[in-house]
Amino acid sequence: MDIDDRPRPKGDLASQLAGESLDHLSVNDLGERIRLLEAEIARIIAHRDRAQAHRAAADALFGKPPPAASAS
Repeated sequence: MDIDDRPRPKGDLASQLAGESLDHLSVNDLGERIRLLEAEIARIIAHRDRAQAHRAAADALFGKPPPAASAS
């Protein structure tokens, strides 16, 4: 199983944010939270894209490795 395919740990920050009550936040606070989350999403997407490009360059240079055999 690839690391990205594993279930998200219940204690990670994204899970904590998803479970947090938003009732105490004002409309302005909610707007700011949205802006911060959108910036974080853009940062993560950029990191993912760099990682994919790095992997593609390695695959092009060394050849793509054979798929891992599943443990049954």
